[in-house]
Amino acid sequence: MNNYNHYIALDWSQKVMAFARITKDSEHVEVKEVPTDLSEFKFYLRSLKGRKILTFEESSGSQWLYAELREEVDELVICDPHRNHLLKEGPKTDKIDSRKLVFLLRAGLLKPVYHSGDDFIYIRRLVSGYQDVVRAGVRLKNQRFALFQLNGRSRKEKTLERAEDQFVLQGLDQSIAAYEEEKKRYEVEFHRLSKKYPDLQNLKSIPGVGEIGAIKIAALVVDARRFESRQHFWSYSGLVKLERISGGRSYGKKNSRYCRILKSVFKTASLSVIQESAKNPFRNYYKYLLKDKNYPEHHARQAVARRLAAVALGVLKSKQKFKAWEVPITAIQI
Repeated sequence: MNNYNHYIALDWSQKVMAFARITKDSEHVEVKEVPTDLSEFKFYLRSLKGRKILTFEESSGSQWLYAELREEVDELVICDPHRNHLLKEGPKTDKIDSRKLVFLLRAGLLKPVYHSGDDFIYIRRLVSGYQDVVRAGVRLKNQRFALFQLNGRSRKEKTLERAEDQFVLQGLDQSIAAYEEEKKRYEVEFHRLSKKYPDLQNLKSIPGVGEIGAIKIAALVVDARRFESRQHFWSYSGLVKLERISGGRSYGKKNSRYCRILKSVFKTASLSVIQESAKNPFRNYYKYLLKDKNYPEHHARQAVARRLAAVALGVLKSKQKFKAWEVPITAIQI
């Protein structure tokens, strides 16, 4: 972090932007708060001579800012706001936040959040929209089920006796029909994309993943090289817990701040591949863990989910389709 002449921190909003700048040899911080104008900020960055590094916090508009500003500086760091506890201390204004943020930047204490210009980073918007549609659909179906329960009826029936209940049911059925149509629209687009990108075809070759699972993995991983090892990827996917140790004593384990969508993909895939009717190496691995290693059933399922995640990462890194391993199961590292 000491290789830059200028360290710049930006606090961005729709109406006002505040930015702070500090040099590598000075403790004086230049802080400005002005009406938001991206072209003016670009002009300011270009006026600075020497190597420049810019940071701002992850937000809903950070990908757009990344695309607009990445060519204006030597390095751009989009940081994780949950890690910036210094910003919570003392009074809070945009100018104060940008001043604290620039000190964190120069000290190398920021945790970057991954962004890129790759096509898959934009497919995240499709995945996010699809997740919202599915959540809304599940909520509607739960409401319909609850309505029938209140009347002591089976949810498979189509009408209710009371006029008030029938009125509510009619609205729910119309909304569910609209949900199914919208969900189908997303699935058609996912099918089109799966034919366009070889990475999606490769991911689909993994048992249990499927077309929608492949889209989710590719959109959230984007570049598999950003994960140094499978352990890092397991942590990002919520498939391992982090141990807490202090003074040589263990205080148990805790969950990492993981991606819930990826965890759902691999957990769902693991349930698919271990079915009795399934014929794949993951099913054999699952039976080996239960019978030969005496794993509890839930631990064996978790191990299969981790194996699926490791394979998905390997497929993305190698740019090749999944091939069942030919080594004996006993040689596979658990």
